[in-house]
Amino acid sequence: MSVTTAPSPTIYSKAGSLSRERRWAMWWAYASLTLAAIIFLAPPVYMFITSLKGSAEIANMQGNPWLVRNPTLENYGALLGNGMFLRFFVNSFIITGLVVAITMVISILAAFALARMRFFGSQFLATGVFLTYLVPDTLLFIPLYQIVGGLGLLNSIWGLVLVYPTLTVPFCTWIMIGYFASIPKELDEAALIDGANWMQMLTKIFIPVALPGIIAATIFAFTVSWAAFVYPTAFVTTPDQMPLTIGIVSQLVRADTFAWGQIMAGALLAALPPVVIYAFLMDYYIAGLTAGATKG
Repeated sequence: MSVTTAPSPTIYSKAGSLSRERRWAMWWAYASLTLAAIIFLAPPVYMFITSLKGSAEIANMQGNPWLVRNPTLENYGALLGNGMFLRFFVNSFIITGLVVAITMVISILAAFALARMRFFGSQFLATGVFLTYLVPDTLLFIPLYQIVGGLGLLNSIWGLVLVYPTLTVPFCTWIMIGYFASIPKELDEAALIDGANWMQMLTKIFIPVALPGIIAATIFAFTVSWAAFVYPTAFVTTPDQMPLTIGIVSQLVRADTFAWGQIMAGALLAALPPVVIYAFLMDYYIAGLTAGATKG
């Protein structure tokens, strides 16, 4: 006859303690997430509420500013019917598309060279690439202004296409270095034995394998280029060459008069493309950033 022994009371005590700790941890996590959601969602919610108000209701200081008494879409209609606002949109898409293409070509080639084509000083150069990203654009725009002016590209979207990669290339290159460095070297050796050159290795092996990292870098380059504010403010003063970020402010603020309804509507419309991209590619973005940070 086998004899079974009951579990020790100490085991039940430890299990109950772990269960209570887990419940408290969950409560703290949900409380923190709720607080973070309120902090980050309050501005866009307020922007949306304000964009649905008419000028008279916005100017009226009576009542709760978070409520809309007479909702209207006149602010959105005024913007979408304004040819200048549509021109801002077109300029932003042109600038962002060209900058993303330039950034990805430079970043992929540079990252491949620094991660796989080992040469003297490659590690030092890779670190220097990332440190370049840490230099704020508020310090760079002064010398860049002289360069752009010397090239005759002031008040032109082409001047912005020239300088925006200084914001995007360093970080995108760092992400791609981490991804390329994580690919097993046996693939390099097998490709070399089969007679492949470096460019064939890049296009046939590294780019397909590192696709999540490429997507993450592309999203980052798009977001930075689309939302850039300091450079266009310094380099562009002609309305027909302005991107959306400064076009809204420059055309809807006159002296001490602010068209708050249209400003909020324009800001929401300007935020729509990045939001759509993040909504569909968020998983790739997180995976790319995580791998690029941990494998570099």
